[in-house]
Amino acid sequence: MSLFKARDWWSTILGEKEEFDQGCLCVADVDNSGSGQDKIIVGSYMGYLRIFNPHPVKPGDGVQPEDLLLEVQLREPILQVEVGKFVSGTEGLHLAVLHCRKLCVYAVSGTLGNVEHGNQYQLKLMYEHNLQRTACNMTYGPFGGVKGRDLICIQSMDGMLMLFEQESYAFGRFLPGFLLPGPLTYSSRTDSFITVSSCRQVESYKYQVLAFATDADERQETEQQKLSSGKRLAVDWVLNIGEQALDICVVSFNQAVSSVFVLGERNFFCLKDNGQIRFMKKLDYSPSCFIPYCSVKEGTINTLVGNHSKMLNVYQDVTLKWATQLPHIPVSVKVANLQDLKGVIVTLSDNGHLQCSYLGTDPSLFQAPRVDSREINYEEFDAEMKELQKIIKEATKPEDILPKSEKHRDLIVTAEVSPDLDAESQAIDSEVKAEAVPSVTVKITIHSRVTAQKPNLTVCVQAPLAVTCDQFVFDDLEPDSSETVVLSAFLKGNCSPSELEGNCVVSYSTPTGILKVAQCNFRLPLRLICFPAQPSKAANHKLTIDTNKPPISFLTIFPDFVDPSEDDQANVLGFQFLTGSKTTLLASKTSQRYRIQSDQLEDLWLITKELMLRLEEHFKKQNCKDFACTFSGSIPLQEYFELIDRHFELRLNAEKFQELLSERAVQFRAIERRLLTRFKDKTPAPLQHLDTLLEGTFREVIALADAAEENQANMFQAFTKLKSATHLVIMLISLWQKLSTDQVAILEATFLPLAEDTQELGWEETVDAAISYLLRTCLSKSSKEQALTLSSQLCMPKDTSRLKKNITLFCDRLAKGGRLSLSTDSATQQTAVMPGGCTTIPESDLEERTVIPGSAATFPNHGQIAKQKSKPGLSTRICRVEAYQTHASNYSKCV
Repeated sequence: MSLFKARDWWSTILGEKEEFDQGCLCVADVDNSGSGQDKIIVGSYMGYLRIFNPHPVKPGDGVQPEDLLLEVQLREPILQVEVGKFVSGTEGLHLAVLHCRKLCVYAVSGTLGNVEHGNQYQLKLMYEHNLQRTACNMTYGPFGGVKGRDLICIQSMDGMLMLFEQESYAFGRFLPGFLLPGPLTYSSRTDSFITVSSCRQVESYKYQVLAFATDADERQETEQQKLSSGKRLAVDWVLNIGEQALDICVVSFNQAVSSVFVLGERNFFCLKDNGQIRFMKKLDYSPSCFIPYCSVKEGTINTLVGNHSKMLNVYQDVTLKWATQLPHIPVSVKVANLQDLKGVIVTLSDNGHLQCSYLGTDPSLFQAPRVDSREINYEEFDAEMKELQKIIKEATKPEDILPKSEKHRDLIVTAEVSPDLDAESQAIDSEVKAEAVPSVTVKITIHSRVTAQKPNLTVCVQAPLAVTCDQFVFDDLEPDSSETVVLSAFLKGNCSPSELEGNCVVSYSTPTGILKVAQCNFRLPLRLICFPAQPSKAANHKLTIDTNKPPISFLTIFPDFVDPSEDDQANVLGFQFLTGSKTTLLASKTSQRYRIQSDQLEDLWLITKELMLRLEEHFKKQNCKDFACTFSGSIPLQEYFELIDRHFELRLNAEKFQELLSERAVQFRAIERRLLTRFKDKTPAPLQHLDTLLEGTFREVIALADAAEENQANMFQAFTKLKSATHLVIMLISLWQKLSTDQVAILEATFLPLAEDTQELGWEETVDAAISYLLRTCLSKSSKEQALTLSSQLCMPKDTSRLKKNITLFCDRLAKGGRLSLSTDSATQQTAVMPGGCTTIPESDLEERTVIPGSAATFPNHGQIAKQKSKPGLSTRICRVEAYQTHASNYSKCV
């Protein structure tokens, strides 16, 4: 027996395959018996009207024949039933039944029976109204402050309020801006109708305003006649609740002020009479119905809220006081007085489950038998305690979360890339405009040493690369079991990737519930994106990499690109990318140098990286540990800045397209509203070329959307090229300054902070902030620079001039001996050896003579500087001062 389960007092199932909704349930003393006991009135969409008076012998009994007072089948579906003073000349209660096209008012009367079958009840039609419009719902009350009778207001499906003064039709009014009908109720305190419109607003209309407004039947008159015949319908107050409403109710208890309750899809609102919010409650479930039923404490109101989880919650204002389980999902809930039992909860489901229940429990007569006492075995308890503590320790020890070494990992994932391309390409939906797009097979193996529950494998490669399948879900892996999957990687986008690395991630959980992750990396072959081609002699961009070892024949380090029968390819090799560009690799015959040249700066990156990786692998196999590469040329900053400007230009275009699309969308919606107003009006009026304007605006929106999509694709390609060029610049700076692994990591984090580029957070502002931080910390020249604060917000800059100046200044500081470090004491710069064997140079002379990488000049040697310092003339001093002032001015602008 659960304390939080509704106790069944009486229940029944209504009919077979009948449907019910919110307005199909009502409780009242409909037969005017005067006993104070309510009857349960239920109507269904099948047209059945039933009246019950439950009399269970004991709680939980089913329906008895005498409990059903009346059952009548009407010809039309019943939308709503209400009980009130609807007949003139009497203050007795009558039953109002709302059909789709009819409103009927009945009198329910009972006759004492002379036989054992009990009393007889009859349903007598008092009057009916045939409706001209399809009804949705209704409400009733003493409209206008009348005494001793109730008037009825019906809301139609097209937004018309039809008011009936009992047997006669009063008037009809259309709600302004109507689209879909919502819940409707009447507040007698303010004499106003309250509804929730399709704009998700609670709206209140005064009865007097409705009475004196223009009649709905006169809407076909001209605008001038409308102004002369009545006032325009105006709303009393409006409150935007931001969601659709399920029901609305107005209550006024003795101990509480009059309040308007609105049940939304996710929130529960209580409003004052003037529309101000008294309180609101955010619900963590989907409600289905509600009813405010009493005021237990002064100033508070108790409310029942049913939900789709078959729960009924009791709230006192916003505080949850009780929760009880129901056997069905309630669509309507009422509180009734039945058989001298006050506060019976009556619920109705959509399939006709009618139940009367109460909260709490019945007294239990069961007594637990006395347990025989026995001696305690402390040794057995100690052994059990140790076993439980061992299990708890195994489940909570930190070693299960922290990464282990490769030998002791619970799950190992490995990826093996095939050395040869697929004989039959597996590329699908590739945008590359090549005759054939190759693919390569990747075999991924998962080996588990323990039980791995719900393992998921995710394979990631850098766009524009793609794989045939990137998600795999496996069944639970037993200890010492393996799973193998095979997939293919290929080039999908029509641009060269910035990286050929891929990543495999396996997520799983242990039997103790700890989530773990295992991963591995793999590298795709260069043949996947390019193929051998005839070398090119001329190129726009050239790089020279110096080594400390004799050049290696390309027949040795590039066997997959060189034909062994052709000896001329031993020192020169051509690479043709699938996207159309070409790169040439040359090895010097007399010096220890390699040259890479191409017409596009970004195409140099992958070939340069592949060359260095294969050279390192070759000398590693020969047990040569002193192999090193250096770079003494000029860093191509100007060409790099052109790629930055191109990417930033596309970002600006994307922002312009977004603004234009927003303007055209606003214009399109405004024209739509005007057209809907014209079409909704019963009086035909000329469109005044609104349809032409709508079509033209629609074409502009489509054209702008296509242009925005094309710009987005171009921006992705530009960002990919920018990443390739950035990787190249990072490599050249590291070779030029001989940076350590930690310093290269700082450099990569500075120039490559984003995996994806967006309008909200772009590459330019992020890199600018990172470089500015380094210039004010480890690369600062004085404590004054360290005191400068950086902006805490990142926003899209107006241009790239500041970024380019900071990059130039960054390279300048590195050339002067600055070293990258994230430690707090790194601001004090130490002397460093310049490339080419240069010794330490004083700061003042370095300001004058150091040439920023990217220009054609190189660093002067120490002898030349010493020679100039021994014979300083007047013109030399002036030049030095001017150069220093110019550099200081540029630095202040950058800051």
